[in-house]
Amino acid sequence: MVRKAAPGPEQKTPAIDLPFAAAEVSAAMTRWLVHVGAERRMSAKTVEAYARDVRQVLGFLCEHLGSRITLKALGALTTADLRAFMASRRGDGISGRSLMRTLAGMRSFARYLAREGLAEIGALSAVRAPKVPKTLPKPLPVGSAKRIADVDLRAGEDREAWVLARDAAVLALLYGSGLRISEALGLKRRDVPAPGAGDVIVVTGKGNKRRMVPVLRSVLQAIADYVALCPYALPDGGPLFVGAKGGPLSPRIIQLTMERLRGALGLPDSATPHALRHSFATHLLMRGGDLRAIQELLGHASLSTTQIYTGIDSERLLEVYRAAHPRG
Repeated sequence: MVRKAAPGPEQKTPAIDLPFAAAEVSAAMTRWLVHVGAERRMSAKTVEAYARDVRQVLGFLCEHLGSRITLKALGALTTADLRAFMASRRGDGISGRSLMRTLAGMRSFARYLAREGLAEIGALSAVRAPKVPKTLPKPLPVGSAKRIADVDLRAGEDREAWVLARDAAVLALLYGSGLRISEALGLKRRDVPAPGAGDVIVVTGKGNKRRMVPVLRSVLQAIADYVALCPYALPDGGPLFVGAKGGPLSPRIIQLTMERLRGALGLPDSATPHALRHSFATHLLMRGGDLRAIQELLGHASLSTTQIYTGIDSERLLEVYRAAHPRG
């Protein structure tokens, strides 16, 4: 896939068309989206969501205030204006999580405006994000997680042997190395060593951040078995995992595979490909793994994210602290 280069200083990015906002706001929003996409290295989907959310806010404010939104109008916003927007979205049945994301996008835009000296939206700091209940991930039982890559579980399916081997290799990677499905499917053929030729791989995670993760020999063998059976040429620079027609493998195929395996193993609907990543982290922690090391393996920027991810509670943190501290 050819990636488009971020617009450089010599390139002009056409302003986003916002019929409910002044040209100065449209231009500022265009520059902000380029900033979060290129300089902050956010994914295209995140940038698209930010753009959509800020559009919704500006569109509502135009109707609410009775005029097109200017930079001056943004600086004059009150908490009542923003709460009116939130109440309107709530009335439309929008969840607290979606509202929280919308406010995050609007705050990012506001920070950009302030840094550029264009507007100060002080009212945003006085508006509290809606409370969203934390839902802890549900890891698979250890026994089920270990069997998830067993090709024999799908022996009765009318599918080619290489497809079964491929799916088993992907699932083995998700649980064995704690990868996101996008990270596993983003691997190139050259990224994965043959069994015995190495024990780590480098993956590209969120924000194009690369990290090194260990890979079990059994997982490398599962990948080697798939490569040996695959009817398509797998050049070093091409995708490691391919679909039925030889193109890049779709995440949906692995999701469907997990749906079939849920029935075979008697697992709940929460047993998704991403649950294997949760399971990797939780099972490591259960066996005495260091929380900081698990954070590095998962590619989490914050330890608090890893804490929630693994379901670790404050008592467990205290146990780790007492055991590790010299004066514990």
